[in-house]
Amino acid sequence: MNAHAYPAASLVEDNAREWLKTLAKYRQPRLGRSAFELFITLIPFTIFWAAACFSLANSFWPGLIAVFPASAFLLRLFMIQHDCGHGSFFARRELDDWTGRLLGVLTLTPYDYWRRAHAAHHASAGNLDERGVGDITTLTIAEYRALSPIKRLGYRLYRHPLVMFGIGPAWLFLFKQRLPFGMMNSGALPWISTMATNGAIATLAAVMVWTVGLQSFLLIHLPVVLIAGSAGVWLFYVQHQFEETHWSEGQNWRFPQAALHGASHYDLPPVLRWLTGNIGIHHVHHLSSRIPYYRLPEVLRDHPQLADIGRITLWDSLKCVRLVLWDDQRRRLVSFRDAAGAGDCP
Repeated sequence: MNAHAYPAASLVEDNAREWLKTLAKYRQPRLGRSAFELFITLIPFTIFWAAACFSLANSFWPGLIAVFPASAFLLRLFMIQHDCGHGSFFARRELDDWTGRLLGVLTLTPYDYWRRAHAAHHASAGNLDERGVGDITTLTIAEYRALSPIKRLGYRLYRHPLVMFGIGPAWLFLFKQRLPFGMMNSGALPWISTMATNGAIATLAAVMVWTVGLQSFLLIHLPVVLIAGSAGVWLFYVQHQFEETHWSEGQNWRFPQAALHGASHYDLPPVLRWLTGNIGIHHVHHLSSRIPYYRLPEVLRDHPQLADIGRITLWDSLKCVRLVLWDDQRRRLVSFRDAAGAGDCP
């Protein structure tokens, strides 16, 4: 973390109530801007998807590169769905909810199921005593050491990049989200939402197969979904799995500290920042999740002391992949090799 972050961090933690009041003025979305954001994301996604399909149908193989921008815009649609889940996109609950539900058909993410899991993530991020819902499984060194050899192998496989960013997203978006596991005691809504989303996905898929053919649909839409899914999991990963992230036991957990230090400021190049809906300004998002994504840059512009807290660059983020265990003594994430080198991990 940048050395200049410490004064800012202390300032925020000591005046948390004041900062929450300060950020409240950014929470109001601009309805015209929100509608425009939806339009300039949905239309290009449709155009690039159709261009890839047209290229495949006419054996114009270079045109299949359109799969990549289609994936990028699908990812951006998920960011809009994400804001709808927080009630921050239109700030009208019913409009946000139905926009999120409709987008969930494209992103293969049942809205009400995801919204509840994600709310649990926001309410417990950085809390060692409340891990397991809506987050990436992270063990402490002591917990890892207490595992049997076969379970250690399972954890190592789970944290391997090929699984985390390849097999994992495919399993999550294609299979796991088809049933609302973990929501057995959350009432009927997650089940109704999930089954309705599944039905809408099946109907849309049937229409597309009838229109363009099964082969074209699978060769276009599956890569689009999997690329967007992998990118989404990557973003979520580096926003919380960076070296100087914050974790604390339940009795010591404080929301402002966990929000600001348990989430990164993923400082991406401008084009990637736009395509990812400014989700890299994640520490501010966690501190005030009702701020629309297109207003997050305003916060850093007006309060530059927040910009250095938890800041990681694109290059820095590549190094985060090896960080897999929480070191209670050093209060940071470490790799298997670092833990073993310190005599903490077999």
